[in-house]
Amino acid sequence: MLLKRRITLSINVLILLIGSIIMLAPLAWSLSTSLKEKKNVFDLPPKWIPDPMTFANYKGVWSEAPILHGFLNSALIVVFVLTIGLFISTMAAYAFAKVDFPFKETIFMCLLGTMMIPYSVTMIPQFIGFSELDWVDTLLPLIIPGLFGNIVVVFFLRQFMQGSIPTELIEAAKLDGSGFFRTFAQIALPIAKPAIAAQAALGFMGIWNDFLGPLIYLHTPEKQTIQVMIASLQSMYISNSDYPLIMSASVIAMVPVILVFFFCQKYFVESLAISGLKG
Repeated sequence: MLLKRRITLSINVLILLIGSIIMLAPLAWSLSTSLKEKKNVFDLPPKWIPDPMTFANYKGVWSEAPILHGFLNSALIVVFVLTIGLFISTMAAYAFAKVDFPFKETIFMCLLGTMMIPYSVTMIPQFIGFSELDWVDTLLPLIIPGLFGNIVVVFFLRQFMQGSIPTELIEAAKLDGSGFFRTFAQIALPIAKPAIAAQAALGFMGIWNDFLGPLIYLHTPEKQTIQVMIASLQSMYISNSDYPLIMSASVIAMVPVILVFFFCQKYFVESLAISGLKG
């Protein structure tokens, strides 16, 4: 029996190791390419460790493109949408999970129904509307809609709160004279912190990596986000095979996402564990 467990464990570890190599190989190759000279990119056999190794591409990418503007623009969108939009989504999720009001389930189902509408259906009407407001080529079309929350986040947090926040605790707070906002801030938010942090990390990655929205609305190079700026670099330098420069920009853009996931991964596990226990 012990031998069987060891064999099963070894097989599982081997499968995870193979999967990790497959997932990390493109990242490692991107990092390796960013440290190579242009003439050494297609050397045969391929060299994972660059020889010679140079950091000139990381220095050059800052002068070749307004990448700092791209960072600041993406960061500005992330800060506004995550701080305000996530707060609104959390408050809506608490209301749908623990507050009784007329037509609650009907309203929630209607909101869920909007998830079925493809973005391609609303893309042109939204563009026309933002054009009439003279918001095209500004960050407003990428910020303002996100301030009103996200139904996917509302749905996830609602399910979490329904299973993790005891109704008796809410009723006890009401008997003590606690209103909606005080109950939400002192009871719901602390309990739902793992789920909120997990959604914040996912939201950060989604906003930071968004390409289609900025591509539609932003035209001036200094107003573009980091992902659109990298695509512009590809169109500029792909013809002369300057892949190290492009990979340098890509690695720079990946650093914030990697850091956010690294610091928030415990919240992913904690939120899933709590949901699983309560479910």
